[in-house]
Amino acid sequence: MIKFGTGGFRAVIGEDFTRENLELLSLALVRIIRKNGKENEPVIVGYDRRFLSDIAAKWMVCVFAAEGIKTHLIDYDAPTPLIMFEVMKEKVSYGLMITASHNPAEYNGVKVFTSGGRDAAEEVTDEIEAQIAGIQKTEIRSMEYAKALDFGFVRIINPQNEYIDSILGVIDIEAIKKRHLNVLLDPMFGVSKTTLQTILLTCRCNVEVIHDRHDTLFGGRLPAPNSSTLTHLSQLVVQGKYDLGIATDGDADRIGLIDANGAFIHPNDILVLLYYYLHEFKGWKGAAVRNVATTHCLDAMAARFGEACCEVPVGFKYISSKMEETDALIGGESSGGLTVRGHIRGKDGVYAGALLVEMLSVIGKPLSEMLRDIHRTYGSCFMNEFDCRMTARRKEELKHLLFEEKRVPEFDREVERISYLDGCKVYFKNGGWVICRFSGTEPVLRIFCEMACEEEAVKVSMTFRKFLNL
Repeated sequence: MIKFGTGGFRAVIGEDFTRENLELLSLALVRIIRKNGKENEPVIVGYDRRFLSDIAAKWMVCVFAAEGIKTHLIDYDAPTPLIMFEVMKEKVSYGLMITASHNPAEYNGVKVFTSGGRDAAEEVTDEIEAQIAGIQKTEIRSMEYAKALDFGFVRIINPQNEYIDSILGVIDIEAIKKRHLNVLLDPMFGVSKTTLQTILLTCRCNVEVIHDRHDTLFGGRLPAPNSSTLTHLSQLVVQGKYDLGIATDGDADRIGLIDANGAFIHPNDILVLLYYYLHEFKGWKGAAVRNVATTHCLDAMAARFGEACCEVPVGFKYISSKMEETDALIGGESSGGLTVRGHIRGKDGVYAGALLVEMLSVIGKPLSEMLRDIHRTYGSCFMNEFDCRMTARRKEELKHLLFEEKRVPEFDREVERISYLDGCKVYFKNGGWVICRFSGTEPVLRIFCEMACEEEAVKVSMTFRKFLNL
């Protein structure tokens, strides 16, 4: 069974993440390539450090080779944004990344990219699923990898230097050099070390790295940079008197940040900080784009700037599309993914890390002080988050309750409106909101609530949890 969610196809290794399914996916994409007359373009293929990622990439390129479609393979552990960059640079129509991003270690998956280096739109992934449904297993052919290389159907490429140089070309290297910052980098056993460390060392930062060995179990942690997974980084930042700690998820498209005091900077605050810095210090103008589960503080800041803030469903493809439509300056999500106009059309934790180091260097204030100043001017928001793993049966029960019967709790405040753009989001008249939605990448129900104070956010979130008996 191959189903695409908000972040591509992801499945448990050995269950739905199998050689047979990956070969089915490859043949389906071959047929779409032919249908669209793109058979003379190569497909860019890359992989991360997860178990089977490197082998899975070769399974897929061998199907393309047997069908006469060339692939350009980045044959080393690479960040997802590097593959997106190469799709954009080579001006090709398709790219593939073998990764399950921030999912638990037992998962792997495939992300599909299209022209410009963006996440495949829903109509593309729907078409892949439809093509798969019409393929017989006996139709799948595969060429030996060695032959595919010899015959020129697979070409090994290394675009790492160009990707690094593209980031160095847009950040203020001299401003960073003057600060001599001490940075502690945590790739979370993923793939950001070489690229981000090289960028920071070029800017004369003192960089130390932890959790950088190849460990397909990610040290027993979820490879997602959040407050619970970055406690070790937080402790080491304080002990080593670093100016900041930077973490990236398993495939380096999301970022986490620890300030000099060891405090976790929420991705919502990262977005607000960067939007403020880019607009007010670099003079880059434009709207902001966020998903339905991301802070409305961006809306308040955009309004003060005389700009718009656009809301889209969860899934970076929606952010990329809206940014292109509106020529927005920044787009991001509360899970740590963001991008900026002029870079790739997808999230990039490496580029975000470089921009944050530039911001710290140029403004010259600690992150905690910057945030105090921003919240004093643009208002404060507090978010409460809750995750609950679901059985298939329980998920269907709650989907029926929320989206068919359209029932919601009785809150102790006036409701302005309810949106079903993605999940069930309740907007309150005097500000604040709460959303309940199912993850598009794993069997999890998520509740996000943002209010003017932390106590209220917890209270409203708990009202929704009690209503759903969670």
